[in-house]
Amino acid sequence: MTPMLKRFTPHLLLVLSGASLTLAFAPFNIWLLTIPALALALRQVIKLKHRPFLAGWLFGAGWFGAGISWVHVSIADFGGLPLAASVALMALLCGYLALYPALATKVTAKYFSPQLWPMVLPFFWVVTEWLRSWMLSGFPWLSLGYSQIDSPLSGFAPIIGETGISALIVISATLFALIHNKRTFANAVLVALCLFTSGYLLKQHTWVAPEKTYSVGMAQGNIAQSLRWVPEQDGPTMDTYWNLTESLWDNDLIIWPEAAVPKLEPLAQPYLAKVNERAFQENTALITGIVNYNWETDEAWNNLIVLGKRTPDAAYPDYQYFHNNRFSKHHLLPVGEFVPFEDWLRPLAPLFDLPMSSFSRGDYQQTNLEANGIHLAPAICFEIAFPHQVMANVYDDTDMIITVSNDAWFGHSHGPAQHLQIARMRALELGRPVVRATNNGITAFINHKGEVTARLPQFIAGNISAPVVATRGFTPYYHLQELGVWTLVIALMLAAIVIERPKH
Repeated sequence: MTPMLKRFTPHLLLVLSGASLTLAFAPFNIWLLTIPALALALRQVIKLKHRPFLAGWLFGAGWFGAGISWVHVSIADFGGLPLAASVALMALLCGYLALYPALATKVTAKYFSPQLWPMVLPFFWVVTEWLRSWMLSGFPWLSLGYSQIDSPLSGFAPIIGETGISALIVISATLFALIHNKRTFANAVLVALCLFTSGYLLKQHTWVAPEKTYSVGMAQGNIAQSLRWVPEQDGPTMDTYWNLTESLWDNDLIIWPEAAVPKLEPLAQPYLAKVNERAFQENTALITGIVNYNWETDEAWNNLIVLGKRTPDAAYPDYQYFHNNRFSKHHLLPVGEFVPFEDWLRPLAPLFDLPMSSFSRGDYQQTNLEANGIHLAPAICFEIAFPHQVMANVYDDTDMIITVSNDAWFGHSHGPAQHLQIARMRALELGRPVVRATNNGITAFINHKGEVTARLPQFIAGNISAPVVATRGFTPYYHLQELGVWTLVIALMLAAIVIERPKH
């Protein structure tokens, strides 16, 4: 090995270990890879002890560069930018996200010796992941804990949430990174075995109680993104959903995806009246995504509305324009649903001037949708990635969580599979089933244990029905929120400070 190659081997390993983490997440689901990949990266951070920020950044660049490559698909296919500009924007985003692990490794390496990293790094990792979840509106995608939805560690989710699982991964990975003799090897293996065994035992416990079982049907229109918001396609799109629903009317509830009705709500009244009356006649309710627009205030909202029966004994159809049985999306997607500095950015490129990219926010906490007597906590698209917002809308009588999306933006990338994985974690954390309706996949039913019980293939127009068991009660995570993980990492941090102080 040449001196030059030897010098840059740690740098290359950092990028490769970060990129390999992609395989731990959906759709690959090699969850066993998470701890070794992170351990390999941390070992290189120790080797580059005088440049911990660079080391953490290189790892993050590989992690996000490979893991969220679907963002490039969205920009390149629908943003109207030249390839060079698309790649540059993607590099900018990944470079920004890589700052968070870089900050964690920098602060840890600056103030603590490597022997204490298993006690210190989890604290700074949780801090930087918390920052990533809200800075610049937040992007908590690809957090380490999601990779463990099918592993024994997922047993911790109803207690300390996905963030807590991330902390456990960091603890274990750091111990493996510090192996230098039989004793440290034994310690690392013992801790990992304890964590995985404890997680497995916790998975056997049921935190919530089953309630009534409902039959739910969902329609997946598979409308090409290029045809959405094209006025001439409004009729064919609405016909598609009407036809897909013909075999679903005998369900207790029917769900269409985000913005399934392509007309603005004030202009779609004849069609909505038709669906409303049919759902009522069939003794069911139908929830659909639609964009509402107020002509007087020039405001638009990404909404979910209920058509048909609000309660089983309703004497008349529930829907009226602007009725209160609706949900307005709160957490808007930057560029896709609102454009920061829009006076400057919109003229620059089609990416910053997409159709339907100027929405108003709904409230953070809203009443549940009520459809045929079923109470549903909604999350539209990106919102399912924010556990506290979803949690804020789950109440004592919430039967299930409903999340709708249009993942046509992601094309044939691994974005939709990661999106589904996130929804599975929300179900497990909160002990509520999740029903997920999408335009072109992945439409799926998820039980309160985070298991997919039924799903439609991607990229087909189709429908699906399945029983959904509503639940009552709450998980410890619902009550504690992040208190559990903060207690853990702060206790470890304080112990490390006590140990480190005599050395100074």
